[in-house]
Amino acid sequence: MKNEYIPQLSTIREVIRHTALEYTFRMEYKGEVKPGQFFEISIPKYGEAPISVSGIGEDTVDFTIRRVGKVTNEVFESYAGEQLFIRGPYGNGFDIENYRDRELVIIAGGTGVSPVRGIIQYFAQHPEEAVSTTLIAGFKSPEDVLFKEDFEFWKKHINVIKTVDKAPEDYEGPIGMVTKYIPDLKFKNPKQAVFVCVGPPVMIRFTIAEIKKLGIEDEQIWTSYERKMCCGLGKCGHCRINEKYVCLDGPVFNYAEAKNLMD
Repeated sequence: MKNEYIPQLSTIREVIRHTALEYTFRMEYKGEVKPGQFFEISIPKYGEAPISVSGIGEDTVDFTIRRVGKVTNEVFESYAGEQLFIRGPYGNGFDIENYRDRELVIIAGGTGVSPVRGIIQYFAQHPEEAVSTTLIAGFKSPEDVLFKEDFEFWKKHINVIKTVDKAPEDYEGPIGMVTKYIPDLKFKNPKQAVFVCVGPPVMIRFTIAEIKKLGIEDEQIWTSYERKMCCGLGKCGHCRINEKYVCLDGPVFNYAEAKNLMD
């Protein structure tokens, strides 16, 4: 019987630098993975950190990591050819079937682009499988933009609004919060529209408030609550909200359920 607590060694195939603080680690992994799921990445003597899947390849999985603490600081000392411990995937992830043949809008803020990157990539590669796909992605500044090469590909296949909170005077491109661009969204059939919203809690709250002004129902919205996920197995209780365990029942929730999860 497999012990779910025991991690496996994974070799880093490639390291992609996005900003001074955010890198993507492409690591060896064989198995089924869904966008929105997460793994526990660990280093002996330093601990574990839950990291969302930001890409799924052939026998590889991507983790886009921000250098913010003891474990992630140590991870940044590991580069291509070296190894890290991983265990997972955990959580439910995003189900592509919920968005197929619909008018899909993905709204993400900052590192929130990472867990939805798999959905964006799928519909950019298969645009015919959705009535339409729109991405609204917001970053603090042009220097904080992640996945620059991906954005160039996505713009060729889906509608993309990449906005920044602030920029130099000579900057060419959208400026402002993601909420600025929601009122301009138009749908052939609003009842068939679906939204995915991921980012900081404050951004999610104000974004969903704007989405609701369009007449969108709670059941048409999905979000991700990535909070205090430690064991990944629903045993430690750190991520429990009411009767839900984010690591098991989430981190992806339909908003009809998510709106009642009071932390």
